[in-house]
Amino acid sequence: MTEQTTEQTSRQLLHLVMGGRVKDPRSVEFANPGEIDVVGVFPSYNSAVEAWRGAAQRTVDDAEMKYVIVHLHKLLEPKD
Repeated sequence: MTEQTTEQTSRQLLHLVMGGRVKDPRSVEFANPGEIDVVGVFPSYNSAVEAWRGAAQRTVDDAEMKYVIVHLHKLLEPKD
């Protein structure tokens, strides 16, 4: 395994799971950004999906509630 491959496989890929009431269920514009529910920051996409799924399932009957996964690693290092 090359040094570059080792670095790529061990990189930390942070993901944020958050949600709240949206103005329109087809968008991600939150009705009240001050009340966004921050579920947490997760070290991998798979762990973020698990957290997202749990949060989204709790509010499945409310069409105005939406949870999303934000790829923090893409914001921190946009060239990747």
